[in-house]
Amino acid sequence: MVGEMLSRGEKVVACLAPSFPADFPESDNHRVLVGMIRALGFYKVMDVAFGADLVALEYRKIIENKSGKGFITSDCPAIVFYIEHYHPDLVPNLVPVASPMVATARVAKKLYGTDVKVVFIGPCVAKKAESDEVDDALTFIELKQLFKINNILPDNVPLSDFDGPHSGKGAIFPISRGLLQSVNKTDDIIDGEIIVTAGKSNFKDAIKEFEEGAMASAHLELLCCNGCIMGPGMSHKNGHFFKRRLISKYVQKKLANFDTFFWENELGSFGDIDLSQTFIARDRRLETPDSQKIEKILRDMGKQTAKDHLNCGACGYDTCVEHAIAIIYGSAESEMCLPYSIEKLHKSIIELNLSNEKLANARMQLKQSEKLAHMGQLSAGIAHELNNPLGVITMYSNLLMEDIRKDDPAIKDLELIVEQADRCKKIVGGLLNFARKNQVRLSENNIVEFANRSLESVVVPANIKVNIESMVKNPYIMFDSDQMMQVFTNIEKNAIEAMPEGGTLTLTIDEDNQHLIVKFKDTGTGISEENMDKLFTPFFTTKEPGKGTGLGLPLVYGIIKMHNGRIDVQSNCDLTKGPTGTTFTLIIPRTK
Repeated sequence: MVGEMLSRGEKVVACLAPSFPADFPESDNHRVLVGMIRALGFYKVMDVAFGADLVALEYRKIIENKSGKGFITSDCPAIVFYIEHYHPDLVPNLVPVASPMVATARVAKKLYGTDVKVVFIGPCVAKKAESDEVDDALTFIELKQLFKINNILPDNVPLSDFDGPHSGKGAIFPISRGLLQSVNKTDDIIDGEIIVTAGKSNFKDAIKEFEEGAMASAHLELLCCNGCIMGPGMSHKNGHFFKRRLISKYVQKKLANFDTFFWENELGSFGDIDLSQTFIARDRRLETPDSQKIEKILRDMGKQTAKDHLNCGACGYDTCVEHAIAIIYGSAESEMCLPYSIEKLHKSIIELNLSNEKLANARMQLKQSEKLAHMGQLSAGIAHELNNPLGVITMYSNLLMEDIRKDDPAIKDLELIVEQADRCKKIVGGLLNFARKNQVRLSENNIVEFANRSLESVVVPANIKVNIESMVKNPYIMFDSDQMMQVFTNIEKNAIEAMPEGGTLTLTIDEDNQHLIVKFKDTGTGISEENMDKLFTPFFTTKEPGKGTGLGLPLVYGIIKMHNGRIDVQSNCDLTKGPTGTTFTLIIPRTK
């Protein structure tokens, strides 16, 4: 809009806020900045500090009046809007005096005619909505953008001073307590008549206490920001105290050659300017929601008790309750609570880790299932080939037993041949069933008796001690006894073979609410870490050639999986890390 007014050749008066030295420190001479503004096409460039001088005189009258009624300064539009919207009962306490910007606009209209356009240039965004008496408002950031677009640099413009009238102490208005210093007043702590504060939290606290009557007779000088020099329309390349110092240096330089008599005459010539201002209550307060709704929101954010209300302000609200109310009205979100978001993220990470762990286990099981599927296909072919010679062995063994005398010593050998041939036949049948993924044939078994029977089926050398420890109250469990016998005997044989120098094999039988837990612990040589991942791989074996097929543990794994169980292995083969040995743990669900 400003660009359009200038391009049309309209008479546009620029009203420059007195905070400009804080954002244009490179323009040590204010006449450089004024010259740059004129180069944009402005008709006149006025100093808003003169409007601040006029306003300061009005404030001085109110302060010295001592009517007993407390007032709140009205020069900051953000403060005015806040009171009109959220503390409408305090509108009568706003000082009924125009802001320096509006006062300067009225001076411009008197000097240059009512048809001139007025544009305010300053650090405040709220100025854009303050008054219709100003046609537009630019921030210092926007002014710099205009300079850049129009290629206006400090070195290529003629020096120029402000158009009259010229200001005095009003130049210190943009810093906290600037208004008081303009009228030679202080916020005396002992007197307590004037209270000065700035900042979004401080001014709200002051207004709240003022409304509650704690300081009803005091005069409040309030600024939303920490002085206008920290307004949102300024660049943020310098800190608060540096900017404050720049203002001080500018004012010192200005007052060093100050003509007080001339300034007082100029003030007098505008004594008839109407500086009054009216304010309107525009209540925008929201009704406080039902306490149960507030408590529910707080509980959802993990705030179960008052101790959980940290009131840290990270969400942008002063209290957790205010944040909860804003959530109810849809103007905030739970994720704005930093402690809640951190806790939620922490839980998400834990859940993600669990999911990753489950996924890793699922991948491992899938990989193992694929291996077992290949093993099943191969086993099925081998089993079919073995069935024929096994049938011949069984048949002729039985024929020999019929022909041999009962007292012949060889009958025991024949009985052993028949028994082992039958066992081979069952194993082959088990391989075929496993390859075909047949369901298990469940039967009730006493696990303690079953464990003893399994040990009777293997040859235990004299140098190996076997222990069975049972802690189960209910030893009965449902499983396929033939398949589970293969599991037990395979693990037991492996344990015995891992202890060539002797040792101890301990079977521990335990339970929880839903599972039977059987541990096979040996004191053998242990399994190396590089072989742990290959244990259940078909045809992998660490035994000497001809002494192992590599099918035992894959078959064990498959049978346990068919029973919806789990098998875990822990092993140590390094004496420096402790006793060597391996523990196989079977976790079998109880089936009713």
